[in-house]
Amino acid sequence: MIDKNRVKSIVEEWLDGKEYFLVDVEVTPDDRIVVEIDHHDGVWIEDCVELSRFIEERLNRDEEDYELEVGSAGLGQPFKVVQQYINCIDKTVEVLSADGKKFVGTLKSVEAPSFTILTKEKQKVEGKKRPVLVEVEKTFSMDEVKYCKYVIDFK
Repeated sequence: MIDKNRVKSIVEEWLDGKEYFLVDVEVTPDDRIVVEIDHHDGVWIEDCVELSRFIEERLNRDEEDYELEVGSAGLGQPFKVVQQYINCIDKTVEVLSADGKKFVGTLKSVEAPSFTILTKEKQKVEGKKRPVLVEVEKTFSMDEVKYCKYVIDFK
């Protein structure tokens, strides 16, 4: 089986000096390698091809046959690394808390291992008969949420 750390170090060698960052490397028992990278402005297919060739030059298919997939972290997928949170500051995100509550709001700040969103919540306000929507800051620990992901808005 191909060593995940070896693949990771090859990817990090390619990333050195570039604005891309590594999101994830997965190596399955049947030697399927999946590499996810990201960039503040998105990932270009040409760069995925370049990285794929870079990896292939450093792995020997005669020793072990493998399947290689290089791509970007999915747009609507949960964040895996801190840099993804940072790239989405001032953008709309969805958070599923550890207790199963969903929050949608604007990602305001990231101070690993926590992040803060600005969301709206119904609260009882003195002098009002019904609860009203009030902007509230919520801070979460990255380790304690089930996920946080970018919300795609087609407006």
